[in-house]
Amino acid sequence: MAPLIHAARTAQYLAVRAITLHGLAHPVTLALLAAASTAASRAWDRGHPVHAIHSAAAQRADRAR
Repeated sequence: MAPLIHAARTAQYLAVRAITLHGLAHPVTLALLAAASTAASRAWDRGHPVHAIHSAAAQRADRAR
């Protein structure tokens, strides 16, 4: 997995965990959401497709086979 994709997925995961624990308006959550969006935009700018970052539907489809 490309380092940019890994960073974007990790940042997204941490942001979702922060939303679950602290709520959407918490400063930590907002900082993690900003980090996640920055990591995703860097991956996008380098040419990685969106589904490389957000592949949950593709993973579920692969498991169903």
